[in-house]
Amino acid sequence: MGYKHISLKMPTAYDDDGLRKKLEKQLRLKDFSYTIENKSLDARNKNNIHWELRVLVSSDAFAESDLISKPDLSIPFKERNKKVVVVGSGPAGFFAAFVFQKAGFETTLIERGTDVKKRTTDIASFESTGVFNSISNYAFGEGGAGTFSDGKLTSRSKRISLEKKFILSTYVEAGAPKEIEFMAHPHLGSDNLKLIVENLRKQFVDNGGTFLFETTMTDIKVKNNKAIHIETNNGDIDADYFLIAPGHSAYDTYRMLMKQGVRFHTKNFAIGSRMEHHQEIINVAQWGRKSLPGVKAAEYRLTSKGDGRQQVYSFCMCPGGVIVPAAAVENANIVNGMSRYLRDNQFANAACVATLNLNNILNKEVSALEALDWMEKLENSFYQFSKGYQSPFCSIRDFINKKQNHSAIQTSYPLGIIQAPLWELLPNEIEHAMREGLKDFIRKMKGFETGNLLGLESKTSAPIQVEREKNGLCTGFDNLYVIGEGSGYAGGIISSAADGVKAAMGIVLS
Repeated sequence: MGYKHISLKMPTAYDDDGLRKKLEKQLRLKDFSYTIENKSLDARNKNNIHWELRVLVSSDAFAESDLISKPDLSIPFKERNKKVVVVGSGPAGFFAAFVFQKAGFETTLIERGTDVKKRTTDIASFESTGVFNSISNYAFGEGGAGTFSDGKLTSRSKRISLEKKFILSTYVEAGAPKEIEFMAHPHLGSDNLKLIVENLRKQFVDNGGTFLFETTMTDIKVKNNKAIHIETNNGDIDADYFLIAPGHSAYDTYRMLMKQGVRFHTKNFAIGSRMEHHQEIINVAQWGRKSLPGVKAAEYRLTSKGDGRQQVYSFCMCPGGVIVPAAAVENANIVNGMSRYLRDNQFANAACVATLNLNNILNKEVSALEALDWMEKLENSFYQFSKGYQSPFCSIRDFINKKQNHSAIQTSYPLGIIQAPLWELLPNEIEHAMREGLKDFIRKMKGFETGNLLGLESKTSAPIQVEREKNGLCTGFDNLYVIGEGSGYAGGIISSAADGVKAAMGIVLS
């Protein structure tokens, strides 16, 4: 058996039969098998938008050759008399726990929120009644904040190839579409994610793991730089290792960790608002037409130097998606984006955010606690403006001109909207940079000025970062780890999950 790599250009609406015929013609063969290794959309020429494919073909007609395969993550199993507690069931927490259980540890995974089915029901209730549930919402619950998102699986993190391959194959085994292993910009969609995280939990439990819902860590008992047990609303849990994957919204967990001597410092992050357009506007701007056979919805990634001091960029673009109320606590009003796998909603949304250094804004050295206080005050100010969960909004034009037009708009946001001078609600440095950035975006994309801005986007990443060693171990501790997005070292599903895998493997192989 021999192998060849073939690069092909295919129409956007091609099917498996068309791909095979193209390969037959190019190879002049009938008897072969193939797998797609890479697939990306080339839309640089709007008159010739096509898929670029890299295909691995195998056939007896080729000269015999060995296939050089990429190595897999090796998780050695053995019977171990060691207990691990993982706090938080987002990508970092779950995949850390998953690795431990595969390696033979006695693993307990706790989650302050509810299982994904109850969480789905509670979110629907929140969006219909406006009554907030503190343990079952867009931030907390099975799978973490990522469960109700676009489910993007891209990452800029380097040196995580083994971990990424393991994570993607694990998702596929749990029901994810096979394409996530070869698409240039793979995504799962919130509808798939809800099924996937439930299947992953069943695998973890079937393998002997313990999964506890509605169990909130309230404190950690520490002695001689070593964690002894955690305290929860359902009793104490002891272990040999403790991995905390709090996500970026669990400020109460941050504060508790600081009280126990875990050191944090502020870091740069970004805040802004959500932009929303009719998806057809984005399609026309990117493709030159309202729809494209074989492609769900057009995406965009925009960056600008803004005012020359702070970078402005689009973040977490959700084609064919919706804007959602993403508050983690009752008195906060913030927004995020979500889309289903088919990306078939009439709207497109993305964050428009500007980078932020609190030391520069407040003209002093800001502590981690002060950073959390500053963020909470800002999130609460949007809640106070709306007197609830209506999203303050204005048009992009109004934001640029600092003038309210008082015109009605269409939106996907479920809890209602209220006209607002967003330029006054956001910090001066942020709104000034965003204004210049939005002008730049309008120059780059036709029709972009027709969009609107909604609410406060404040969860691009954690505002603080834990001081830890390369393996995730908190500096000054022997067995306490902070991992994932909440550590300040990861962002998004893949990099967070990889951070959890790396921390777990460090312990497994030690």
